[in-house]
Amino acid sequence: YWDGDRRYGYGGYKYIEGYWKGVATKLIETYNINEKSKILDVGCGKGFLLYEIKKIIPEIKLSGIDISQHAIDSAFPEIKKDILKQKAQEQYPFQDKEFDLVISLTTLHNLKNFELDSALKEISRVGKNGYVLVESYRSEEELFNLQCWALTCETFFEPQEWIYFFENNNYFGDYEFIYFE
Repeated sequence: YWDGDRRYGYGGYKYIEGYWKGVATKLIETYNINEKSKILDVGCGKGFLLYEIKKIIPEIKLSGIDISQHAIDSAFPEIKKDILKQKAQEQYPFQDKEFDLVISLTTLHNLKNFELDSALKEISRVGKNGYVLVESYRSEEELFNLQCWALTCETFFEPQEWIYFFENNNYFGDYEFIYFE
């Protein structure tokens, strides 16, 4: 899953210096993140984005959750201690509004649609702000590409279906879609 050939979905997932820096910088600027802020990454994988944020703001309090013990074991030592093995759809061990920002990039579509409601509610419960990025499709060709590439994807929604789901689960945060053109 993580370390195989890149031809097969997520294979070859390794840290590339600076790759996540632009995303980290944009999140910091958009959500006014500083050294007193707290961020949670739901489905953080090996924690590469958290690591980039930590490089920019060393004093920041970061947390991550992921279901892959291999990913957690492969995280950088600077953040490994802050990553918990946890399912996105189960209750998080955090207080209400504990985090200034909760992010989830390319994770939620890996849940079955009946698991999404609890994940979205937990993200909203523990965060003051939220940002999620999910895989979606706008055409049959993009759906086919998504089905072939995203090996762990369980929920295949068009953008308007995602928006409907966000609204009906009281998700308060920002969201974007990624497409496989």
